[in-house]
Amino acid sequence: MNINFGRMALGGVAGTIAMTVVGLFGAPMMGMPPMNPAEMLAGAMGGNMALGWAGHFMIGITLAAAYAAVAASMIPGPPPIRGAVFSLAPWLAAQLMVMPMMGMPLFSGSMAMAMGSLVGHIVYGAVLGAIYGEPAASAAAA
Repeated sequence: MNINFGRMALGGVAGTIAMTVVGLFGAPMMGMPPMNPAEMLAGAMGGNMALGWAGHFMIGITLAAAYAAVAASMIPGPPPIRGAVFSLAPWLAAQLMVMPMMGMPLFSGSMAMAMGSLVGHIVYGAVLGAIYGEPAASAAAA
C-alpha cells in the first residue's frame, strides 16, 4: 500500500474546512442552528476553543489517514463518491458514540440535526476523495 501523505493531509484539512463551512453557514440555511464541531469539542475539553479547533482538524486528518490506508482502494467508484461513501462510517460513529460521550442524545437528539451532520460528513468525504484521488499503485502490483 502506497499512501500519498501530502494528498491525504491536504484532503483531510480541506474536507474539514468544507464540513465546517456547511455546519456554520449551510445549517442555518436549512433552518437549523449553526453546527460548530470545534465548539462542541471545546466544550468537552474544558471550553478551550484552541483545543477544540486542534481536535477538529486532528480528527479530520486521522480520518483521512484511515481513508487512504483502507477505504480508498476498497470502495468502488470515482474518488469523490468513494470519499462520500467512506464518510458514512464516521458519521454513524459520531451519532452513536461521540454525541452520547459529549452528553448529547443519539443522532444529535433530532432527525434534522442528524441529517445536517450527515450532509457535513458527506461533503467532508467527497472533498477528501476528490483531493486524494486514485490510490497509488503498490510496488508489489507493478
